[in-house]
Amino acid sequence: MFDAAQPIILVALGGAVGSVCRYKLSSFVLDQTINWRFPLGTFLVNVIGCLVIGVLAGLILKFEMFSSQSRIFLITGIMGGFTTFSAFSIETFYLIREKEFLVASSYVFSSVFVGLVALWLGFLLVPSRN
Repeated sequence: MFDAAQPIILVALGGAVGSVCRYKLSSFVLDQTINWRFPLGTFLVNVIGCLVIGVLAGLILKFEMFSSQSRIFLITGIMGGFTTFSAFSIETFYLIREKEFLVASSYVFSSVFVGLVALWLGFLLVPSRN
């Protein structure tokens, strides 16, 4: 019973850690850049998340480091809670690494474009206050 629940617990715990880290970093940056129009907090979270997940991927692929439980906790949990942009980036990286250039480019374009369209449609679904 516990074995089946273990990955879920690892993701939940890691996700909590990652989410809190994202909140604290974004809040700190926002406090420092309150008058900026550029969303630097989110930008930094995404870039730092990509850097960290790149290091983790390098350690895993080049040195076969981390158990499967550690990978679930670190990558899916902490990094997933910190930023899903890092997951998007590592998936794209793997596609490029496998020379799946058409799939990678369509994934990038469709993720950004369809994501923005879905956001816009979701916004339109909420009625205006009259």
